Amino acid sequence: MLVILTILCGFLIGISIVSSGSSSPIGRYTGIVTAPIQKGLNRLGSFLGSFSSSLTDAAALKAENEELLAKVDTLTAENSKLVLDKEELERLQTLLDLRNQYSELDIVAAHVISRGSGNWFNTFTIDKGSADGIKVDCNVLAGAGLVGIVTSVGRNWARVRAIIDDDSNVSAMVSTTSDTCIIAGNLELIDQGTLSLVKLTDDNNHVHVGDKVVTSSISEKFLPGILIGYISELNNDANNLTKSGQLTPVVDFRHLQEVLIIRTLKVYVPSEETPEEKASGLEGWIDIELPGMETEPSSESASPSA
Repeated sequence: MLVILTILCGFLIGISIVSSGSSSPIGRYTGIVTAPIQKGLNRLGSFLGSFSSSLTDAAALKAENEELLAKVDTLTAENSKLVLDKEELERLQTLLDLRNQYSELDIVAAHVISRGSGNWFNTFTIDKGSADGIKVDCNVLAGAGLVGIVTSVGRNWARVRAIIDDDSNVSAMVSTTSDTCIIAGNLELIDQGTLSLVKLTDDNNHVHVGDKVVTSSISEKFLPGILIGYISELNNDANNLTKSGQLTPVVDFRHLQEVLIIRTLKVYVPSEETPEEKASGLEGWIDIELPGMETEPSSESASPSA
């Protein structure tokens, strides 16, 4: 292409010299021939100039676009971090509020580091253990209330069984009436967001849907007065003596990340039975009361349970 253009330019220069003016016949004829060529070359030059300018603009736009994309990625990452920080702050604030409810007890915070199989935190491991004063049967809290209980402990870890686990049974009572019941774990039922409530004694029919349920003073391992949840369904049993139903827990057992461990244990001290206790099947108790919680002796004729 360069050679062709060079020859063409040389040819045109030669013609221009020979013609030495547009008034000569040769000049007139060469003008007729060269005018379209010059016009075409001018257009080609303009096109090449525009194309070069477009390439320059495109390169600048590409660089600007890449810079903007980098800024968008940075802002997206910062926004995600802010969202995570906000969620963490809300969780920690909830834990702090819960901690303040039990300020008279010895409590330590811990992170959940693993869980059992499945979608629920029915069993999980925390990053605190015996070196931090954690013991078997320590009560575990999160959200607005009871999570479960410590079942095994290592030096820097502990295993927790949540109240939603199939092997969990918690002695509980309705806070407004002190009527006792059992909150039984059920992994199938928790898929609906509820726990099983059984063996409720409500002779006077004073218990209603929406009532608050807390741990009972007759529990062997759970400290009394810890919030478990609210009654969402209640029905009479076939024996017409007790009631059963469902309870909505106050803890989100699908998204546990931080928990509180109460290092104050519920102390159960068996004592020498009196004839009346032998007849009723009850033994002596020593309960550690939570702040603002007054414990009352159980009216049930049954041995204490967790």
